[in-house]
Formats: sequence, C-alpha cells, structure tokens
Amino acid sequence: MAVISTDALTKRYPKVSALDGLSLTVGAGVTGLVGANGSGKSTLIKILLGLLPATSGSARVLDLDVTTDGEQIRRRVGYMPEHDCLPPDVTATELVVHLGRMSGLPTTVARERAADTLRHVGLYEERYREIGGYSTGMRQRVKLAQALVHDPELVMLDEPTNGLDPAGRDEMLGLISRIGTDFGISVLVTSHLLGELERVSDHVVVVDGGKLIRSTTTAAAMSGTGVISLEVTDRADEVAQRLAARGWQVIAGSRHSVLDVRHDDDSVLDAVRDTLADLGVGLLRLEPRRHGLAEIFAEPPTTAHEGQPIPTGGGDVG
Repeated sequence: MAVISTDALTKRYPKVSALDGLSLTVGAGVTGLVGANGSGKSTLIKILLGLLPATSGSARVLDLDVTTDGEQIRRRVGYMPEHDCLPPDVTATELVVHLGRMSGLPTTVARERAADTLRHVGLYEERYREIGGYSTGMRQRVKLAQALVHDPELVMLDEPTNGLDPAGRDEMLGLISRIGTDFGISVLVTSHLLGELERVSDHVVVVDGGKLIRSTTTAAAMSGTGVISLEVTDRADEVAQRLAARGWQVIAGSRHSVLDVRHDDDSVLDAVRDTLADLGVGLLRLEPRRHGLAEIFAEPPTTAHEGQPIPTGGGDVG
C-alpha cells in the first residue's frame, strides 16, 4: 500500500499555482521531498494533513482521503512544522503530554509516551524546564517529540534541521534515521540541503513550480558512475601516465594523491594492481565512485517527466 498518493493535485491562488497537476506515489520508508522555496512543498504537506483544500485533483494518506478523512489522518500522522511555534511558558513534558492527549491518548499513556519520546530525542534530563529557556536545537527536538508521541504510522517533518549548527544537524539526521530504521515509522522529510537527504532517505521526490520533476530511489540516484577512485601513497603522476598508456581514461581527483579512472569492466582492477606493483607504489584506498544526489539537479531528467527544468545550485536548493 502506498503511504501517500496524489493524482493531478492542484492548488491555485488568485495570482499563482502552488501545485500544478502533481501526481506521485510515496511508499514506506524515509522519503525526501526536495524543492526550492515556493516549489509547493509546504502546500503539499498541508493538503495531505487535511488542513488545506485542493483546487482540484485528489490525494490519499494511509489509504484515507484527505478531503473527507482529515481528522483520522491527523490521528495516525505526526507533523513537525518548519517554523517556531512553541509556547515559551510551558515545559517540554507539559506540551508533549497535552498534544498526546489531543491525539487521543489517555492521560497515563500520554505521560508514559512523552517520557519515552523526550528520552529518544535527548531531552529527558531537561524535560521539566520551560521551553522559553531552550536553545534552537532543543526546540527542534521538542517539535520532533510531539510529532512522535502518539506512535504515528507516518511523520511529516518540514525542514527539521532549520537553524541548527553542523553538530545539531548531524544529531537531528541521526534521530530521523532511527525513526525509520529502529521504529519502522515512515517519514516524509523536506529539505533544501541535498546532502542531508542523501544521508537519511530511501527515496527522493523533486518538485519545482508545483510539478513533479523526479521521483527515484536514493540508491538509483547514487548508482555507480563507471569510475573507480584510488588513493596512492606517492608518485600519482606516474601512476596516471602508466594507466593512460594502458588505454584507461584517468581524471585528477580531489587531491594530488587521488586518481579517478573511468572503466567499462573490472579489468581495470588488474591494470591498477599491475601498475602499482611495477612502480612499487602503495595503495591507500580503492572504491567505486558513486553519484551524489546533487548531481540529479545538474543532469537532464531521465524519468517520464523529461523536458521539465531541474533547479540548479550545487548542494543547496533555495
């Protein structure tokens, strides 16, 4: 069963279309939703939660119709909003318990679940402090905890690393990964940082201008490039010359001691072994080079949506 599906989903405002005939299917696991600001990500999430009506088209979440089953969807789905919306004068425990009860949990169960989720996000020792005294990273963790407290089947996380420093981003990504792997909860996570989605997503969906640009597994997007990368102890220039003389295309790597060799078959491994043995050069690392998610923005589409422009901009998308 698809976790999320939309069919020709459209949302129009007087002067702009936020979604324009969006059709997609999202399965179980962790799915990254990528797009520039204004591409329709937040509008899509609000429609999926039954909080915003679509102009036309249809959408289903956990096989429930977003038009008629919004309350049931919100009971079974957790939502972490992008913007700071936490009351400063209550404790994390009070807030998470309250929202757990609003999701239908009995008071005793809500308290138990609140303690468990706050422990999971690393706030157990700070759970009785008022949220107004929390750092940005702690506030993001509270938002994640309230999305998980009612044991949802799916969580939607809107820019969960927003405002975090690099260490905080790493910790949040680790938590998101655990949601999918340890707890078996499906995740839809939005981000404009492709490297983040590369680390945690099983599937990536790219939208632009309210239209679907790509939908592919992360593994497919990061498939092999037909290049091996090797790092040698010394004499990299001589190694490159020898391999080129054998007919292999050699590309300078990110550092002087690193070489990328394009190949059609595994015979390149024999060539590398023989070359290094002949020169008496040591091998530090040898591995296939794979695509990064950022590269799917720099290449023409290869799905059924060919002809649509892909947003560019390296690792970040506005």
